[in-house]
Amino acid sequence: MSLSEGTVTELHVDELAGRRVLFAMAAEAEYGPHLKARIRPLMTGVGPIEAALSLGVALQALANADRLPDLVVSLGSAGSRVLEQGAVYQASSISWRDIDASPLGFTKGVTPYVDHPIHMPLPTPIAGLPAARMSSGANIVSGAAYDAIDAEMVEMETFAILRACQRFGLPLIGLRGISDGAAELHHYDDWTALLPVIDERLADAVDRLAVAIEAGHVKALPYCRHLPKAPR
Repeated sequence: MSLSEGTVTELHVDELAGRRVLFAMAAEAEYGPHLKARIRPLMTGVGPIEAALSLGVALQALANADRLPDLVVSLGSAGSRVLEQGAVYQASSISWRDIDASPLGFTKGVTPYVDHPIHMPLPTPIAGLPAARMSSGANIVSGAAYDAIDAEMVEMETFAILRACQRFGLPLIGLRGISDGAAELHHYDDWTALLPVIDERLADAVDRLAVAIEAGHVKALPYCRHLPKAPR
């Protein structure tokens, strides 16, 4: 559900292996029957602004009710022209391709006055599930636009979700299935064609995440605590 559809008492936080996990997804099209059988995610909307607003408001509401999750998982689809189409990857890092204050002397990819690395590391606790660097931005990437991006996969929400998590000191894991990128995008169904396959494989990744949590692999990771929080 989205927070606008109900109150904080209706915000659902799933449980995996005894840990409270808030799943965040951008669009209903990515939420297929296999995931529906396992989780009830917060639907943030598409893009960094919608994601930051939705998750930030949701986490504040949960904090006010003393119901913050132990872990946030950003999952859905991503584009890539170098990774296997339809496969699921853990995000080993996340960057923000839109931010560029370099004319003022700031490093491209770094938010002014927020001292973060260009590629912010994320935990990859699921054994046997491949990992790749990910880039967030407000645009759909296709064709030659990949040339300018220093990451193996692209999407539109996870950097914003990480910043919201950092405000509350929460760990974040990114899971993405590759829906497109092998060819230029021309139609809506160029994105949606592989979503049923990705739904099944993301559901398997959720099952494997539960195993990783139960084995203690998630609890042992440092997560976001070494990264800066946004100024209050």
